[in-house]
Amino acid sequence: MNCIGLFLAVSMHLGLEGDYNQVHPHARCTVDNNIAGVFFNSEDNISTYIGKQFELDDYWNIELGLVTGYESKDILPMVRYKSGRLFLSPAYEKHNGNKNYGVTIGWEVGK
Repeated sequence: MNCIGLFLAVSMHLGLEGDYNQVHPHARCTVDNNIAGVFFNSEDNISTYIGKQFELDDYWNIELGLVTGYESKDILPMVRYKSGRLFLSPAYEKHNGNKNYGVTIGWEVGK
């Protein structure tokens, strides 16, 4: 059984002040509702994650899990809302002494 999917995402970071990477190559293994993968994150680092995806309704699903590869912490919670190729994720940064909350909006293609 082959569980590997290869994707490419582009993103915008709204409400944040930092200069973030907007192109995210992504490889994922999905088995039933379990997900695990690796991607090039917004901070120009490699991130790995593990989690579950849940169908919310006919249009949206949510991915919940844990992710590595960000400067703020070794392991962070991961939340991503998806509808087709569109995704939304909550975002947080400390930049120039400010704590900013925002959202990452993106478009992902692949299989």
